[in-house]
This record gives sequence, structure tokens and C-alpha cells, in this order.
Amino acid sequence: MTDQSRLIGGCACGNARFSVSGPPVRAGLCHCLTCRKAHAGAFNPFLVFTPDQVTVEGPLASWESSPGYRRHFCGRCGSRVLAENFSQDGEAEYEISLGSFDDTGIFAPQYESWVVRREPWLTPLDTPQFMGNRQGD
Repeated sequence: MTDQSRLIGGCACGNARFSVSGPPVRAGLCHCLTCRKAHAGAFNPFLVFTPDQVTVEGPLASWESSPGYRRHFCGRCGSRVLAENFSQDGEAEYEISLGSFDDTGIFAPQYESWVVRREPWLTPLDTPQFMGNRQGD
């Protein structure tokens, strides 16, 4: 069984690695157009952590995909490593995609956001569904 108190992962080439300690703040699945394009996939399942829970090693490049939302990725292989999301009150959260972790099956999404963009062939999860951003974000 996976030790969920300390999880590790990183980019595809191994140049950037991360570890997280403690449980995530929440787990979601996003269908928004930016996540779809940034991940070249139909959706992005992710875990949210506070910055003090996350340690990153290795150089990262970044870009701001929307105001207050910065995506960090490996400059060598292009794999997304984490996203930094700043709320209106200036608090930061780190989103890490489930696919970036070394282990699988660690957490299931607790909600889906931007379901208005969900592929019609995808079955909705049995979780709260949000047409846009999750309420509270």
C-alpha cells in the first residue's frame, strides 16, 4: 500500500522531482479548455496542497495561463510539474496532476469542474459537478 503521508513524483525525464507531505486539501478533475490544452488530454485530475507541504528539486520554467495561475514545467522535457494558484486574498495553493506522481491509485477526485467542456463520451463521476470553477475557488 502507498504511504500517503509522503508522496513523490516528477517530470517524464527525471530532471525535476517533487515530494508532498500530508493529505491533500482536496482532489479534483478539471475539464476546462486550458487544462485540456496544457495536458494534451480530455481532462486533468489533480491534488491540491499548501505550499509548505510541497518540496521541488530541479529547475522549472513557468508561464501564467490566467491571472493568478502559474503553471510550472520541466524546461527539458516539457512535463508539467505543478501549478501555483493564488486566491484573491493572496493565499497560494499548489495543484499537482495525478499523472505526475510515481504511484497510481493514490486519490480519487472529489468533484469535477468545467463539466460544460467534458467530452460527451466520458461518463460523469459520482461527485459534485460544476459547470465552471468549483464554488469557493
